[in-house]
Amino acid sequence: MLEMYKKVVMENYANFNGRARRREYWMFFLLNVIIGYGLLFGLGFISPKLTIVSTIYSLAVLIPGIAVAIRRMHDIGKSGWYILIPIYNIVLLATEGEKGSNQYGADPKNGLEELDEIGKE
Repeated sequence: MLEMYKKVVMENYANFNGRARRREYWMFFLLNVIIGYGLLFGLGFISPKLTIVSTIYSLAVLIPGIAVAIRRMHDIGKSGWYILIPIYNIVLLATEGEKGSNQYGADPKNGLEELDEIGKE
């Protein structure tokens, strides 16, 4: 789970091109919520003035969050602008990506599928 978070934040900080698997998006989302609310409530009990740390964290992960959401839309063959449609984008974020390459790049699961095919015939 932490590996997916590091991949989004460190390696693909502002990468809006390519595709992101469901797992990459949802692991980032889950850890982002845990860290964000952990900072907000944990530091808020110590001192209300420390909640600024939560705000700084939220601003720091804003760009990677948008980038991974756009890459997730690319994985299902949609434009990144679909993240602006309120309810429909949640359905799309949970939809399985297109198999094989599409106009946005190679299938991120492709390497895993090739491993499953070893020994079959």
